[in-house]
Amino acid sequence: MILGPKILLDLVKKKKLVEGLSERELTNPEGAGFDLRLGEVFKISGSAFLGETHRKTPDIKSVKVYDPKLSKAKSASGGKSSIRIKPGDFFLVKTIEKINLPLNLSAVIIPRTTTFRSGLFIRTGPIQPGYSGELTFGLKNEGPITVEIEMGARFVHVLFHEVKGSGSAYRGQWQGGRVSALKREKQV
Repeated sequence: MILGPKILLDLVKKKKLVEGLSERELTNPEGAGFDLRLGEVFKISGSAFLGETHRKTPDIKSVKVYDPKLSKAKSASGGKSSIRIKPGDFFLVKTIEKINLPLNLSAVIIPRTTTFRSGLFIRTGPIQPGYSGELTFGLKNEGPITVEIEMGARFVHVLFHEVKGSGSAYRGQWQGGRVSALKREKQV
């Protein structure tokens, strides 16, 4: 079952289900979840290894970070902070908002329709019960045009699902919103 906004807003207030939601989401959410905003953009480089028991993710470099001061006023260059994503570009992106899932909920991220209508596609996985932290996933421009997106723009939607029976708590190394492994490490 997908939880609706009334239940979700109650969980935000009582259990901090989502921290850092925009005023719009706190007062007038649309649909059956919350829109989340672009908080940080990372370029990947180097190499990666995904083994049976060990892994090494690519090196990352932060290329743009949301600054709440720029969302209220113009930047020195005359506009808000944004990033231009050319056709074929792939970035890791992180949300402004932080998720705190109890053991009876899981969540999925889907793109807002304006995101994919512009040629941007997201690459996500499930958000497991017990996960706490910002959300990191892939963003790729699969369209034929360059897309400019402002930092802080709503670009994905999160849906929360009830887990029937006993959920198993997330115990992975990405807890807390970590973006990349700094060295080769054993999977838990």
